[in-house]
Amino acid sequence: MSDHAQKHPFHLVDPSPWPMVASLSAGLFTGGMVYFMHSDRMLTDFWLAAIGIAGILFVMFRWWGDVVRESRIYHNSVVQIGLRYGMSLFIASEVMFFVAFFWAFFQSALLDFNPAITEWPPAGIEVLDPWDLPFINTLILLLSGCTLTWAHHACLEGNKKHMVQGLAITVLLGISFLACQAYEYHHAAFAFDDGIYPSTFYMATGFHGFHVFVGTVFLAVCLYRANRGDFKPDHHFGLEAAAWYWHFVDVVWLFLFFSVYIWGG
Repeated sequence: MSDHAQKHPFHLVDPSPWPMVASLSAGLFTGGMVYFMHSDRMLTDFWLAAIGIAGILFVMFRWWGDVVRESRIYHNSVVQIGLRYGMSLFIASEVMFFVAFFWAFFQSALLDFNPAITEWPPAGIEVLDPWDLPFINTLILLLSGCTLTWAHHACLEGNKKHMVQGLAITVLLGISFLACQAYEYHHAAFAFDDGIYPSTFYMATGFHGFHVFVGTVFLAVCLYRANRGDFKPDHHFGLEAAAWYWHFVDVVWLFLFFSVYIWGG
């Protein structure tokens, strides 16, 4: 943190390599996934995307570590207002990201918009039962939203024990969701390149799963910080930001469940 940041309330930080490294890692991951999708899809063809994922995780660990260190001294009320605006704009951009996938799905599913498709789902596609694993995943995410809210209220009340318990349960529920999603993908009767329905299905649910993964890591960091005593009733924006992000992920899943799994199936 810059020395002159102590003389006024504005959010000024030292030059950081993490934005550049994050961009390069995201580019490697994206390019690696394109390469993987156009290859024989053997595990050995996933190496470029794996490097990108490793880079993203490394950046998350180091960048968040810097933010945590800065927050102990420099995150005053003015800085926290800026962080709230930043997190709000980030979530708004994520909303637009998922709007693109829903748009692609509905444009393909509504036959009036796509005369080349005569029925939906397309013939030969064996869709997943929405009241099997998708419904279980819905319950998991709804329950995780409740446990995270419990943890947040415990923080506001200064109850460290309940805050840690709520965060731990939420992290376990996030991992459970990802495990169920992986099982569902493994047993799905259609592949990514089997047509417009599988491609839009996997893109929408897959990117949502990636956001659940990021949110779970985010909450795991919050759990670690809560154990250290970093969060106070009047100073806990890291936990609040994680809660905003997680509730956003919950809402996106509800839209996916009702539109893709139930209506679209």
